[in-house]
Amino acid sequence: MMETRIKTLCLLVLLGMPLHSAHAQGTVPTFSRVIGGNAYTLAGRDPAKRGTTVIPTMLVSVTLAFDGAKPVRMDAGPDVSRILKSPIYSQFAFSPGVKTQYADGLLRSTFPSNAIGRTLLGKPEVKPVTVAIPAGYGYILTSKKSGRSFAVVDIEFLEKQLFQQIPRQDGKLVIAVTHNTTFYTDGDATVCCSWGTHGVDAATGNSFVLGSYLHAAPAIVEDRDIQPLTQQLAEFINDPLHDPHAYFRTPAAVENFFPAWLRPGGGRGCAGAGVGSNYFLLEPTNTNSKNSFPVSTPFVARTGGYSYHLSNVATLHWYLGTASGPVGTYSFPDARALAEPAQPCANRKLRAASHAGPSATPVPSSGPPNGHRLIGYWTGSSFGGVPFPLRDVSPQWDVIIVAFAPPDPNAPEGTLQFHAPSGITPDQLKADIAYLKGQGKKVMLSLGGGGKYFKLDDPQNIPNFVSSVTSIVSEYGFDGVDIDFESPSLVLAPGDTDYKHPTTPSVVNLIAGLRQLHDHFGPTFMISLVPEGTQIPGGYPSYGGQFGSYLPLVEGLRDILSFVDVQDYNTPPLEGLDGEIYQSHSVDYHAAMTELLLRGFNVGGNPRQFFPGMPASKVAVGFLTGYTTPEVVSQSMSYIITGKGPAGTTYKLRKGSGYSAMIGAMFWTIDSDRNDNFKYSNLIGPQLHSYPKAR
Repeated sequence: MMETRIKTLCLLVLLGMPLHSAHAQGTVPTFSRVIGGNAYTLAGRDPAKRGTTVIPTMLVSVTLAFDGAKPVRMDAGPDVSRILKSPIYSQFAFSPGVKTQYADGLLRSTFPSNAIGRTLLGKPEVKPVTVAIPAGYGYILTSKKSGRSFAVVDIEFLEKQLFQQIPRQDGKLVIAVTHNTTFYTDGDATVCCSWGTHGVDAATGNSFVLGSYLHAAPAIVEDRDIQPLTQQLAEFINDPLHDPHAYFRTPAAVENFFPAWLRPGGGRGCAGAGVGSNYFLLEPTNTNSKNSFPVSTPFVARTGGYSYHLSNVATLHWYLGTASGPVGTYSFPDARALAEPAQPCANRKLRAASHAGPSATPVPSSGPPNGHRLIGYWTGSSFGGVPFPLRDVSPQWDVIIVAFAPPDPNAPEGTLQFHAPSGITPDQLKADIAYLKGQGKKVMLSLGGGGKYFKLDDPQNIPNFVSSVTSIVSEYGFDGVDIDFESPSLVLAPGDTDYKHPTTPSVVNLIAGLRQLHDHFGPTFMISLVPEGTQIPGGYPSYGGQFGSYLPLVEGLRDILSFVDVQDYNTPPLEGLDGEIYQSHSVDYHAAMTELLLRGFNVGGNPRQFFPGMPASKVAVGFLTGYTTPEVVSQSMSYIITGKGPAGTTYKLRKGSGYSAMIGAMFWTIDSDRNDNFKYSNLIGPQLHSYPKAR
C-alpha cells in the first residue's frame, strides 16, 4: 500500500535523517536574513536596503500535446496577456499608499520595518514551448456537462522536457505556465495533486517557477486564474534554492529548513519541514487532501479590468513562529488567512493504542454467510510494545490478508520472502491462521506492498516466484495470495498497447506464475488483485505506463480470480462513465470508480479496446481507515449494493437497483481499525452481513 511508503519517509524526516542534499545556486539575486538565530535565503533584494532590484524573466507558455484515441492540446499561449496584466507583473495596492507587484508585496509584508528596497519582475521575454505527453506521463479529463478539459501530468517529466528546450538563462527567472493543469510527483499518479513546483533546475541551473493558469476549468476545480502561479512564485521568493526533486527538507540541504510543521486544522498531520508541504508544495492555507485538486481561499485583486485570484501564502514568520510587525503577520496578501503561527509536529498528540488495547468491544458475528464480505489487511503492528495476534482480529472480518511478502533483495529475481511480525513467532502465526480458518475465515498472503519494487522480466525466473510463494503458502497454510505490486512495479513498457495481448515481460511472466500457483494448489486456491486507482480506473483516460497496468492481469486471470478491490484512497481524480470528473472522499467517487470495473470501459478512450466489466461477485471496494469516515463507507456500500444513495448524490449508477452480488469492502488496515475502537468494522461488517444473500 502506498501509505506505507509515505509514512515511512515522513518518519525519517521527523527523525532528522538526511535523505537528500542539494547544491544548486540558481540564477537570480538572493539575500539572507537571520531569524531566530538561523539564516534564511530569499529571492530578490533585502527590503531594508534602499534601491530596486529588477529580476529579468522569461515567461514560457507551454503547450501540452497528448496523444491517444482523441489527441488533445492544452495551450497556455492565450493566457499570457492575462498574466502580464495581473499583479504578477503589474502594480497593485497591497497596502495603503504602496502599489507594487505580488512578489515585492510578499517581501514587504515579511519585513515591514523600514521596507525601502524593492524587488520587481522585469517585462518578460515570452517564449512558446510545446511538450509532448506520451502515454504513461499524464492524461486528460473532460467534463461532459461543460465540455471543459483538465490535464494531470507527471511534473518531473514535464520539468525535464521543458529544460531540454530552454538552456541556462543567466540572471533570469524562468516562469513556465501551463493551461488548466495539475501535477503528480515521484513518477506516481497516486501522489497527486499539486499546482506546480519551483526552485533550481538541476540540469540547467535555471531559477524557475512552474505553475498553471486556470481558465474556464471544470467546475470541480475551485481555484481560479493565477492562484496556482502565485502560489509557486511566493514559494520561490521564500525558498529560491529549493531542489524540486527533494521532497523532504533536511538541515543539510541548501534550501530553507524549518521545524516540521502541522497543517492547520485539527488532525491533519505533518506537512513537512520546508516552504510548502512535502510532495505537493501546498501552502498551509490549502484545505484539500491527497489525490484531490488543491483548494484554498483566494485574495481577489481587481485591476486592469479583471478580477484576479491570488494565492494567500504563509510568510517566513509563520513557519518560524515569529511576528513580522507590530501586530504580527503570518500570511500574505490577506493577513487574516493565517491567524496563528505553525504548530510543530513534536507537539502533536499522537493517538496510539495503549497496553490495555482498545476500549471498545468488537461486534460479534451473527447469521449464516450471505456472500458479502468484510476484507482487511493485517500487519500485526505492535502498539506500546504489545503485539496484535492474528487470532484477535474482530469476528466481523471475513477475509484477512496478511501483509506482506516482499521481494527478497538477496535472492534471484522473482523470489519473495516472508517473516512473521515482530513479537509473533512463526509457530504462533501458523496456529492463528489455522484457528481463523477453523472459524470459516479466509486467510490470504499479500505479495509486494507499497514501495517494494517487484519485477519478473526473465521467464527463466518464473520458477523462483512460484517456488518461493509455494513454500510460504504451504508452510503457513494460507488460502491464497493477494497481488499488491504498486507503481513502479508492473509499469507497462513502451509499445505495449493491447491489454488483451500484453508484451511487458513482468506482466506476462507474473500471469504465467500465478496460473502455475493455481494449478499447483487446485481450484480452491484464492487469487485477488488490489490495484491502485491508476492501475485499473486510470486505464480509462489513458493506457500506458502505470495507467491500466493491471488490466492485462485481470484479463489473463479472469477465470481464476477470486476478487478485485481497487484502492480508492490511492486513486487520483478521474472520469466516471457519466463523463464527469470525480475525486476522492465522496460517495459519488466510490460509486463512479467501482462501476468502471463493474461495467467495463473503453481503454484509453479507444472504442476498439473495450475492457469488459467484472462480475459483481468478484468486485470489492478498497478504503483506508482515517482517510475516509465510516459514514461515507457505509453510504457508499449501500448505494453500490442496493442502489439507494444518500441525498446529494450526483453520480447515477448505470444499474439503478445496485449490484446485489458485489462482495463488499476492503480496508487498510485491520490494525488501525482496532486502534480506532473498531469504528469501521463494527459499522460496516454488520451492514454487509445484513444484506440479502448475494445473487
